[in-house]
Amino acid sequence: MSESPAAARALVFALLAAPILAGASTANAASFDCRKPDLAADEQAICQTPQLNDMDVKMVTTFDLLSGLLAMGARGYMQDQQIKWLEQRGECQSNLDCIAAAYAVRMAELTSIYEGLQRPK
Repeated sequence: MSESPAAARALVFALLAAPILAGASTANAASFDCRKPDLAADEQAICQTPQLNDMDVKMVTTFDLLSGLLAMGARGYMQDQQIKWLEQRGECQSNLDCIAAAYAVRMAELTSIYEGLQRPK
């Protein structure tokens, strides 16, 4: 049985992310420290909601993996887009549905970047 190239890429990506995701702690979301006293409303919601915390871990793990695969210009663009996305996520305040939707959109964007990577044949 042979896998499609997309399925094979997804499997490799999942295997790379698994060790990082396994070490995640609810005391810290992946992208910030939940113990900080001055957390924004969206950050507080993420820290208090395991599903959102998991989404944060997955997003930042994906972002970090992609950062290592992209050339400097593409990496800089992705970082600029991440900053804009964080601002948009912040506009959600403590609205859990809004935050979850923001993560879904960002993960779709990051997945698209990953799928568009040039690979040797």
